[in-house]
Amino acid sequence: MPSPDERVLLDDAGIRRSLMRIAHEVIERTEHPERLYLVAIPNGGVPLARRLAANLRQIADLEIPVGVLDTTLYRDDLLTTGARPALRRTEMPSAVDDHVVILVDDVVKTGRTIRAAMDALMDFGRPLAVQVVGLADRGHRELPIKLDYVGKNVPTQPGEKVSLRPVDSGEGVSLRDASEESELRLVVLSGGAPGEEGGGE
Repeated sequence: MPSPDERVLLDDAGIRRSLMRIAHEVIERTEHPERLYLVAIPNGGVPLARRLAANLRQIADLEIPVGVLDTTLYRDDLLTTGARPALRRTEMPSAVDDHVVILVDDVVKTGRTIRAAMDALMDFGRPLAVQVVGLADRGHRELPIKLDYVGKNVPTQPGEKVSLRPVDSGEGVSLRDASEESELRLVVLSGGAPGEEGGGE
């Protein structure tokens, strides 16, 4: 059950519906779907990419590789944040050459995380194309980043926090460790409530 300082934007069923719709859109728009490669931006993008891969397997019988790409050292605001950033594991099963890469993030705001992910991706080859999935698009862009697939447009104030969270997962269970079956919810945190802003901005 959400705490009083959380407003639920999407429950688990809504997230699943959004990702199934996106999976159908990906198949419709991709000329060579066998060349797809999903790359999750940690942490919130990881369970979403796993679900999206499962949906693509279900509707198109495709086994799509899923990678995890840490963008921390590629951010242009690395020196302005003050605190030493925590590095997260990058796990790329293969190079991205000749693939249509779809970056998967939970919350997109300024566009800086997506830009950093595009820079980091080039260390793993030269993709045919790069597209972006955002479960929640908050607007407030600072860079000209466009999402190709959007779960939900979320009108929020710049100072609010939007977070993808596991439901009743117990202490110490992170989004990165969440399985395809883990229940998730997307919430707005009010009143300065603690919580990690989704995978990026």
